[in-house]
Amino acid sequence: MGIRHRIVLPAAVLALAGGLAATAAAPALAAQPASGQTTAAAAADGTYLYFNKNQSDPGNSRLSLMKSVPDAKDEVLATYRAGSGDGGRNGTDECAGSQGWLPNGSYRVLAHDAHYNGGDFGVNGKVIHVEDKVCENGRTKRAELFVHSEMWPEGSQASRQPGKDSPYRWDGPDDYRSLGCIKLKPADINNLFTKAGQAGWPTKLKVVS
Repeated sequence: MGIRHRIVLPAAVLALAGGLAATAAAPALAAQPASGQTTAAAAADGTYLYFNKNQSDPGNSRLSLMKSVPDAKDEVLATYRAGSGDGGRNGTDECAGSQGWLPNGSYRVLAHDAHYNGGDFGVNGKVIHVEDKVCENGRTKRAELFVHSEMWPEGSQASRQPGKDSPYRWDGPDDYRSLGCIKLKPADINNLFTKAGQAGWPTKLKVVS
């Protein structure tokens, strides 16, 4: 969801948006695994996601769908503007739970879902779920991590609410901010789902900066 107002949320709610520390209490309402093709089923497809974080402007980073090419340079199938982190003082600290951007490294893609329902403070609609990652300090685990946008579970946009930030509507560049997940605008995640469906669903996510 976009981060425009400082809201203090319980741990169970924050877990849905990505980025709790390993020492935090287990959420009472953990996010359900996204449905869809599993990594094992997609292993032969040879595609992966590549997220290149922008140090100077995290909300203007790039997520690419890549095709592995043996003995040659991998092929870029599509590239999208993407964001990760809340854009604040700790926005580029990968160990700052619910604030910092996604840690560098390689992640398994667990599943994807075109109609995920995470509720008012979770992620909704088209999502790609990736595994948890321990950050560079070796202790803090970033959990409940997704590639997602802002939309209703069925994929439509909520009505505009002047002065309010809806988790079900993409209102502009501020919505690239997140609590640790990777965010795309709705048109781009729709396109990503189309291209992944054609080329084969990615089996991993690589994050660099």
